[in-house]
Amino acid sequence: MVVIPIKGTIDPGTKNFVQRSLNEARDRGAAAVILELNTPGGYIYVAQEIQALMDDCPVPVYALVRSKALSAGAYLALAAEGIYMVPGATMGAAEPRLLGAGQADEKTISTWDKDMRAMAERRGRDPLIAAAMVRKEIAVEGVVEKGELLTLTASEAERLGYCEGIVNSRQEMLDALELSGASLVEMSQGFTDRMVSWVTNPIIGTILLIVGIGGLVIEVLTAGFGLAGILSLTAFALYFAGHLAAGLAGYWVIFLFVLGIVLLLVEAFIPGFGVFGIAGLAATLVSIILTAASVKTGLVMLAVALVMSGVLSAVAFRFMSRRGILRHIILADEERAELGYVAAADQKALLGRRGATITPLRPAGAAEIEGKRVDVITEGSFIPEGVTVEVVRVEGARVVVRRVDSGARDGAEKPAVQ
Repeated sequence: MVVIPIKGTIDPGTKNFVQRSLNEARDRGAAAVILELNTPGGYIYVAQEIQALMDDCPVPVYALVRSKALSAGAYLALAAEGIYMVPGATMGAAEPRLLGAGQADEKTISTWDKDMRAMAERRGRDPLIAAAMVRKEIAVEGVVEKGELLTLTASEAERLGYCEGIVNSRQEMLDALELSGASLVEMSQGFTDRMVSWVTNPIIGTILLIVGIGGLVIEVLTAGFGLAGILSLTAFALYFAGHLAAGLAGYWVIFLFVLGIVLLLVEAFIPGFGVFGIAGLAATLVSIILTAASVKTGLVMLAVALVMSGVLSAVAFRFMSRRGILRHIILADEERAELGYVAAADQKALLGRRGATITPLRPAGAAEIEGKRVDVITEGSFIPEGVTVEVVRVEGARVVVRRVDSGARDGAEKPAVQ
């Protein structure tokens, strides 16, 4: 006899644990499996996947409600071959709710209602009782009034046919199943199961994204590769590895994320923000959203992470600039006139003027224009010394000239050549 204890939230890690345990029970040739429940519920889709695993298992699976089997836990209890409860245990309260967003929409509620009814019907139980666990508006005479979700105690469940018996221990349950001589093997979650449960928790996942995005921003804007980059890589690795192990993401999503980062790095070496930057940002964000348990959950997590990582980055830069950590990339001193700083003179008046090159332009050099030596640059071509040029553009302190084929100098004298 194999015992699978399900404690806490039913999440992707729970599904991995149950799958591994059922395979173990099959390989051992166990007479039966006890799904020991003490859970407030969890992800509906995970409970449905576990139910499919239970149906495929060649070994009969029974439920023992140790303390409570609420929401998705009640669904798993109804999916079992039989239900046993300890005194004081409860089962029910299965109204679906969105993570941090209140009650689910009618489509989700209706589908869940039908699933709960179906699980009850196939074991010969009253489907209306199961529906009353999902919908407040369903009243069952003598059991629950309209406006209240149904939660059954052990004695109520036994009276209504939702429990095969009340037992005080696993051994009493074995006696009730006529398996008194069977030995018990209790399964336990492994490191991977716990990691998957931890990482796929929306709160932990959001924290990982905050650290990942914030660290990436700090690392890109600072020289070298340091602690921020290490933390960013670690956070993203945990986020994607956990969801990959949970079966929520495929390798193609991770490839999409890596592609996005590569495109953003390419964009960092190109002036402006163009197609590489837009494509990289889109690929990165989409991969993060698609990795989450649902698109809606991914959008919420990403939105919170972007805001918080922005705040984290701003605080980090403020702290590091005060400590002098960023002094090698941030100009800390003001260039003021009293310190001897003089701004470059405005040379826009030179636009259209002609002169002669004093030095060869390769492509930068000097030219004499209106009797003054001016540092100039060509549009890319080589111009030898003593050639007539015309100013075609002035961009701040940058004077761009072009060779004039005509020998005309507009009054400019050719400088003497030593």
